[in-house]
Formats: sequence, C-alpha cells, structure tokens
Amino acid sequence: MTADPATAHRLSVAPMMDWTDRHCRVFHRLMTRRAMLYTEMVTAPAIVHGPKPRLLDYSDAEHPIALQLGGSDPGELAQAVRIARPWGYDEVNLNCGCPSDRVQSGCFGAVLMERPALVADCVKAMQDQADVPVTVKCRIGVDEQDPETVLPEFLEQVSAAGVRHFIIHARKAWLQGLSPKENREIPPLNHDLVLRMKAAFPHLTICLNGGVTTLSQAQGLLDGGLDGVMLGRAAYHDPASVLIGADALWGEDHAPEAAAVVEAMKPYVAAHLAAGGRLHQITRHMLGLFTGRPGARGWRRVLSEGASRPCAGLALLDQALAEVTDAAAVAGVA
Repeated sequence: MTADPATAHRLSVAPMMDWTDRHCRVFHRLMTRRAMLYTEMVTAPAIVHGPKPRLLDYSDAEHPIALQLGGSDPGELAQAVRIARPWGYDEVNLNCGCPSDRVQSGCFGAVLMERPALVADCVKAMQDQADVPVTVKCRIGVDEQDPETVLPEFLEQVSAAGVRHFIIHARKAWLQGLSPKENREIPPLNHDLVLRMKAAFPHLTICLNGGVTTLSQAQGLLDGGLDGVMLGRAAYHDPASVLIGADALWGEDHAPEAAAVVEAMKPYVAAHLAAGGRLHQITRHMLGLFTGRPGARGWRRVLSEGASRPCAGLALLDQALAEVTDAAAVAGVA
C-alpha cells in the first residue's frame, strides 16, 4: 500500500543533525510504511551553492519524506525550494526551532521565533516555488519570551502567510547559556500549551514534538485532539519500540520482527558496499534496534568494533544478528 503524505503527519520522525541521513531513513522506513520521515536540516545556501545530488538524493523507498530547510533569506529559500523540486519531496519544512550556535549566527533556527514577520516573508517566497505543502517547525518561544503570548502570535502571523501545518517542539529554546543538547532536555515541557493551540487554531494542522517516547503517549496525544506527534531520540535510540507497530495509528497491522528488518536491510547494504560505501555508515543507525532485548549488547559490540573496518560486509551483520538469535534461544530455554 502506498502511504498517503496527507495523513503521514500522524506520526513522524524528527529531523536530527548527523542522524537522520538517507541510510537511517531507509532503515526506519522498513519498520513503518506510514510515518513521515524528515531529512537532516539542509541550509538554503548549501543547496544553492553546494553539491545538489549529495545534499538532496534519497531512495524512492523513503516516501513519504520531507525536506527540512534552514535559512532566513526569502529569496535564497525560494531558490532552494525551486532547485529541490525535481527531487520530488512530499513536504518542505522551514526550521524555526534549532538552537545551535551555527544557526543563530546565520539568523535562522529558533532565533526566528523573535521574527515572525520575517518567517512569514520566508514561507510566502517558499510557497511561490513549491508544488508541495510548506510547513514550519518551531519552539514555544525563546529566552525570556512568554510562550502564552508569543506562540499564538507566531502561529497567527505565519499562518496568515499561508502555512497550515506546524510542528511545535513543546519547550522553550534558550539561545544563551544552554547547549543544543541541554535545550532538548532542560527547558520544561509544556504539552498543554500545544494542545490549547490546537483548540485555538482548529483550522491548522498542529503536531507536537518533545518528550514523547512511546506509542501509547503518541496515541494519547492524538486522542487529545492533536493532529500528529513527532518522535526524536526515542525513534533513533530504540526504534523497534516506537516504529515497529506504529502503523496501527493508521489502522494497519504492519509490524515486522526486528530480525526481519535486518534481513530486509541486506540488499540496501550490499548495494551501498558495491558502490564503495562503508558498512558503518549504515549500521551506526542500527545499533539500538534490539534495545532491551537479549543479545542487544552483543549486537552493538560486534557492529561497533567491526563495522568501520575496510573489509566489513554482510558477514559481520550476520555475526551481529547471531548474537541476538543465540541469546534469544538461551532465554527461551531458561
């Protein structure tokens, strides 16, 4: 069954720098046919001036997939969207939530929460060049801003420019004093505010990001009125627990065994190796597949120690999987 991009936002995997590359997304897609997958953030200047195939190529198997852009220059963002159109992404997302120093110095990411008029100009320019929805990922506010005031004003001004879909990370971002990692953990979560934004803007598609680690949590938020939930670190570090079975959110029973996911990855791994790639470029994203299960430690050890070696191939993947199957057999006997 072909997934429908229009409903894929019910569950999505967050764009995560250095993590959600094309290999990671193929791996995740084998566990869920329905969830929306996001690229790592790519800056508009990189697309305009950089190696376009390297930045934009992906596998057809990854659909539905969204391209996340970073930038604050409307003309440059429009140019990036125009360049990316032939690649056929299902959505283009503007990053207004990343708190890192790199994005602050370029006046984009979370600092754009302070400039909703500029965000409105950016999304207008992007929409003029897009043939798919343009969406926005934001925070509830930054620094000393009052989210109760800032967030609804931001949604009102940016939605007036035509955006109908917002993914809201339910934490403030502190642009000074906290690292990006700390900004994902220290500012308190405010899920209730995001729920109230859905009630205040019923015509908008409102999705929540931040602090969701289980499918039952996601289902509860959907039942509470939200249109979608975005998972971040949980989907990366413990993908089986939140992605295998996730298609039940769409009423489907696609739920492959974790070992079957490894087997299904083998043709992709073989093609990558045949093209001159290295095993660890793929398997680094697979280390958490058996988290909490017998043999998980052996699986991680074999791949962590061996996958970066020049000769590493499918035999090492089989060796790592044997750690799991053997441990499971022992546990079954016990």
